[in-house]
Amino acid sequence: MSGSSARESVGGGAIGGGWSSVSHRGFDAGVHRENPQPYAAMVAVARDMLDELAGANPPLDVVEKVAAHLADVQALLTDHQVSERRRPFGHLDVPGRAQCMSPLIEFDRWDRDGAAGTVTFGRYYLGGNGAAHGGTIPLMFDEVLGRLASTDRTPCRTAYLHVDFRSITPIDAELTVDARFEREEGRKRYLRAELRHGEVLCAEAEGLFIELRPGQP
Repeated sequence: MSGSSARESVGGGAIGGGWSSVSHRGFDAGVHRENPQPYAAMVAVARDMLDELAGANPPLDVVEKVAAHLADVQALLTDHQVSERRRPFGHLDVPGRAQCMSPLIEFDRWDRDGAAGTVTFGRYYLGGNGAAHGGTIPLMFDEVLGRLASTDRTPCRTAYLHVDFRSITPIDAELTVDARFEREEGRKRYLRAELRHGEVLCAEAEGLFIELRPGQP
């Protein structure tokens, strides 16, 4: 993905996803709370860079240049390290939550009962033979179901996440994600989700999430 497409993916009418915003649960990202797009664009570039890095076999001179550039970036960020509650990474109410740990999901529907959207596992998530690494799929499901479990509700944490792999999940292909909130029993919240490539069911998940008590981290 090019730099221009990275910038376009930050907006695109996608849905940020409610509870994860920095104004919730005591997060304060400072200037990025009111103007999240520059930070989100930076993370989008980093996400694309990881794909380029994973897909490249560069000559030694390019490796040395890239390493030097990355060292420069690290040096720029070293003096701006902050506590967890002040970090924008993963806590901005923008598509992907301004993080590049799990793949970016573009949602076209999101409410307290369910969510639907698309996701593409880039080269960074390759396991082998054109398939996404098996560990990245539960990560994606936990990202979706965990946020959905807390949408318009008090925060919760994952108690278990069960994933069934039904077929190969290809990289560099647009996949659909469909998640739904099934039921709530006291502090327990049960959710399910599916990942599909066209009509092919790639994987499905069920999760149990537990509502946090007041003051519980």
